[in-house]
Amino acid sequence: MASFEESLTKLEEIVAQLERGDLALEESVRLFEEGTRLAGECRKQLEDAEGKVEMLVKQRDGAMKREPLVE
Repeated sequence: MASFEESLTKLEEIVAQLERGDLALEESVRLFEEGTRLAGECRKQLEDAEGKVEMLVKQRDGAMKREPLVE
């Protein structure tokens, strides 16, 4: 699997190509499918990273406590 940054860069390139509007239908569909796959990969990587992120919360007594990052 490509890194998040690589997948995002490729996805941005695909979006730019599709926005130009000068591709044949078949190529547009192929790029759209690839873009959808890349977007899913990026979403999965972000979800995985979010699950690993913790933030330190200072307690009233001054101690630091790890807590999962929640929205």
